[in-house]
Amino acid sequence: MGSNADGDGCTGSDAYLMRAGYALAGDDGCIADARHHALAFLDQAHADHHLPVPARARDLTQLVVSELVTNARKYAPGPVLLELRITAGSVDIVVWDSDPTVPAARAADPGRIGQHGLEIVKAVTEGLFIEQEPVGKRVTARIALADPPAGDATARRPS
Repeated sequence: MGSNADGDGCTGSDAYLMRAGYALAGDDGCIADARHHALAFLDQAHADHHLPVPARARDLTQLVVSELVTNARKYAPGPVLLELRITAGSVDIVVWDSDPTVPAARAADPGRIGQHGLEIVKAVTEGLFIEQEPVGKRVTARIALADPPAGDATARRPS
């Protein structure tokens, strides 16, 4: 997990080609709604800015949105805020919730059922930044738009 002067370890706001924010109610349908918002956002980025958005990036964006919104819904009362930001090379997924507890990936345990979401997100993203806010926390995940080199199934090598 990281942090920098920009606040979320990611590119400054002037480099974004597009940004969109969504308030999610935190109810049963908000996870599916978040995935639909993410796909519509990527489709709009492709149409408006002619950005190539490979199937891998679309799939990983939906996966990461789903995992982060699921965690926010599960552990924090109230609404969830989703922000999507895109540059020529990556898409940032930002999820805010009201719980100030900073999550941590658990040690690998093949016998554990569930609670692998953060491990999955860390494995498929270029970067994961978690910050406490005056109220709650903000989690930012970055996914590369370009397909990885042959033989590398994720955007980066797991550490």
